[in-house]
Amino acid sequence: MILFPAIDLKDGQCVRLKLGDMNAATVFNDDPAAQARSFEQQGFGYLHIVDLNGAFEGRPVNAAAVDAILKAIRMPAQLGGGIRDLATVEDWLGRGIRRVILGTAAVRDPSFVRDACKRFPGRIAVGIDAKGGKVAVEGWAETSELTAIELASRFEDAGVAAIIYTDIDRDGVLKGLNLDSTAELARSTSIPVIASGGLASIDDVKALLRPEYAMLEGAITGRALYDGRVDPKEALALLAAT
Repeated sequence: MILFPAIDLKDGQCVRLKLGDMNAATVFNDDPAAQARSFEQQGFGYLHIVDLNGAFEGRPVNAAAVDAILKAIRMPAQLGGGIRDLATVEDWLGRGIRRVILGTAAVRDPSFVRDACKRFPGRIAVGIDAKGGKVAVEGWAETSELTAIELASRFEDAGVAAIIYTDIDRDGVLKGLNLDSTAELARSTSIPVIASGGLASIDDVKALLRPEYAMLEGAITGRALYDGRVDPKEALALLAAT
């Protein structure tokens, strides 16, 4: 079970949004590289990065900040936001990103996701962000008619390394992970699933260790980590003990 600390990038700063609203951003660090280094020193083993501007604009925007992060750490990092073509996938992997996350592209252009998986085996994840049970795209600005399970089924045999499932209605508001929906998705697919959105306290970390959620690859933590609701040492010790 992996606990991924999150760095969400907006205008070069490390921020957290509420419910995906770019106008409701709280800046937690204006030096993302220093934040990433701090996470590594705390003992985390895998970093989750989102280019928020990129997700809305459909192209990489915070490349300088991502490059600085990669220079500051040794742990692997996965990145999503604005990745819409193979050239961009190849560029990010070449820069040092371990795994790229395709979200909007998974809905709009599933053949691109399949092509990316074939070309870069084990290094493509799909981001499934759901609002009211339906998959959202374009930085969560639009909602499709697809359910998370329907979208995941499209890539069952594509070679996707992981699915990051985010409950938008819980993201950034500390309501707790939606583990039931995440587990339902995980049971529907052979692709490893990572929970995201709403992790609020050490109780959420403890919940991840229940047998019914053992199939999950891990969870992403953001705001609760930044504001001290989750103690990194305690959380990582819990996971290491299992």
